[in-house]
Amino acid sequence: MSKNGYNAEDITVLEGLEAVRKRPSMYIGSTSIRGLHHLIYEVVDNSIDEALAGFCNNIDVTIHPDNSVIVEDDGRGIPVEIIPKYNRSAVEIVLTKLHAGGKFGGGGYRVSGGLHGVGVSVVNALSEWLVVEVRRGGKVYQQKYERGTPVSKLEIVGSSKNQGTTISFLPDKKIFDDINFDPEMINQRMRETAFLNKDLKIKVVDTRGESPKEIVYKYKGGIVDFVKYLNSKKDVLHKKIIYFEGEGNGNNIELAAQYNSGYSENIFSFANNINTHEGGTHLSGLRAALTRTLNDYARGYGLLKEKEENLAGEDIREGLTVVLSVKLLEPQFEGQTKTKLGNSEMRGLVDNVVSGKLKEFLEENPKEARIIVNKAISASLARQAARKAREITRRKGLLENMSLPGKLADCSTKDPSHSEIYLVEGDSAGGSAKQARDREFQAILPLKGKILNVEKARINKILNSEEIKAIISALGTGVGEDFDLEAARYHRAIIMTDADVDGSHIRTLILTFFYRYMQPLIEEGYVYIAQPPLYKITQKKKNYYAFSDKELNETLEKTGREGISIQRYKGLGEMNPDQLWETTMNPDTRTLLQVTIDDAVSADEIFTILMGDKVEPRREFIQKHAKDVRFLDI
Repeated sequence: MSKNGYNAEDITVLEGLEAVRKRPSMYIGSTSIRGLHHLIYEVVDNSIDEALAGFCNNIDVTIHPDNSVIVEDDGRGIPVEIIPKYNRSAVEIVLTKLHAGGKFGGGGYRVSGGLHGVGVSVVNALSEWLVVEVRRGGKVYQQKYERGTPVSKLEIVGSSKNQGTTISFLPDKKIFDDINFDPEMINQRMRETAFLNKDLKIKVVDTRGESPKEIVYKYKGGIVDFVKYLNSKKDVLHKKIIYFEGEGNGNNIELAAQYNSGYSENIFSFANNINTHEGGTHLSGLRAALTRTLNDYARGYGLLKEKEENLAGEDIREGLTVVLSVKLLEPQFEGQTKTKLGNSEMRGLVDNVVSGKLKEFLEENPKEARIIVNKAISASLARQAARKAREITRRKGLLENMSLPGKLADCSTKDPSHSEIYLVEGDSAGGSAKQARDREFQAILPLKGKILNVEKARINKILNSEEIKAIISALGTGVGEDFDLEAARYHRAIIMTDADVDGSHIRTLILTFFYRYMQPLIEEGYVYIAQPPLYKITQKKKNYYAFSDKELNETLEKTGREGISIQRYKGLGEMNPDQLWETTMNPDTRTLLQVTIDDAVSADEIFTILMGDKVEPRREFIQKHAKDVRFLDI
């Protein structure tokens, strides 16, 4: 077989499609908006595999007014020959069988992100209809499906000098809660994908508005451009971006890095284009190499004295933005979500490549090297100053030796999985919440005013903030490097603030702290935002509550508009305990908004814009999204 071969014999079948429509969440995570977008990602990932193999340069994604989607690439085209064992075309096998594709035997793809091979068949099963068009060998082939079942044979419908695959599909309304695609989610994913695949052109066209919106992503600099983008809203410490790549045993390593003046580390790791949110062996190798190499350089050039302790990993990573992308022949991902790389050989390989190349960079760029080391030394001094504060806020040191923090009214149960804590704005609302709560499982922690903006402070200053110390102590997990999710005293941390500008600001400050220093709380789904009502409608001594202007109008339509009084709640303190319990705290009647991190890159960008030092990005953000504001105090 030729090196560039991708033919019918490369298609391997492992099992059928039976369970997909019955249990879609097993295959795409959920039937919510996240699962919906997974359909596009699965189809695009197949085209990306063609790009990784060196046969695809362009991918077009088009969203139509009915929310049907077309994904077109200029790769080799899915094989169309008949597979004798099944007496069906390779196209049909790929689209109707789970674990069928060119990714298992090694003949179709050398490096692949869509490891499990379930992608396109799952999209087919969960679509009302799907049409596949293959341009291959001078001919155009087409086949149609409905809910995963072929409704036509693979037919030749024309000729073409070009090659590639086009897949059109309409998500099934019987499966998904809502089939309206979010352009921001799609654009974020396509931008990230283009960064990771240098010179690949991805075009996204959304035809659902008054006029089509077209965005093209193509980056000659690849992950160097990615780091520039990630740091574009930050003050960078050196203009020259650290970049290098290396190979070993057929595996490729690529890294780009740059320091900024901030205090958070932002390391994004990828394996075969898959965002490895949970890290893995490649990330372990990177961290080990960074710590050892920077310490060796600092000591070798006298920047660290003999009696001074080594710089810790967290010191060296303060303000560091990194994109690490590895391409593997045989990737091993841990868990169904494929977000942690398990290949043991990658730790040593990444460590060796980064150690050697980073040492070269530091020696060849002494100005940048000194800036980086001085940043780490400054972080180290702050960390040492924070030791005492950190010890005080650890659960054992504080909760066993002294009373609970601040004005915390704890709950009776000691089972964290049944416990929840309300972080409440102000003493007045805190008092009402304490009276309203169910003492068995609900704890209340009132917070005074606006907490410290952690985006602009080091850990030593953060741990000296009384309000933040109270939050850390109450939750019991520790922060940053010391964070321990299993020590969490509550499995629901509910932020409850007023429905005004100050309340929104306080909520954002708390979320910034959670994101930067307690991120696993968000990742595990422990963080929620309370949804208190905006209006109380009273008619003939009967009260109704509305949580939006739309609900207010619907309530007024139902009740009629006679003898009605409407109260717009500005603060939680305006509700008596019974009303607060009924509307916001009773698990049987309340609405909670769970905080999630769908995209770490965009989350970091938003927190940097809203809470960082630069004013201009914040102004641009406000101007862009002003029309989307639902509530504004005047």
